[in-house]
Amino acid sequence: MTLSGIKDLIPFLNYLDREKIYYRLDHVRHDTIMVSFTLVGARIELDFFDDHIEFSIFKGSEAVEDNVDLLFELIQAHWSDD
Repeated sequence: MTLSGIKDLIPFLNYLDREKIYYRLDHVRHDTIMVSFTLVGARIELDFFDDHIEFSIFKGSEAVEDNVDLLFELIQAHWSDD
């Protein structure tokens, strides 16, 4: 399968459906449709533009945490304007 832009969005969604991969569609940028989905160990955000695609992969531990201080440290470290 090739992904060369928005015309490939529906075929890609059909592929995810066949693979039983849950996904979410968002329109957060004025020029794209974003498809977000999670695999074991990674979350992918895939933007479909008119004439191309771009994607980001977010990898990390899937460990369950219960340390609230750690939660707020992560938020401050990754959301701060500093």
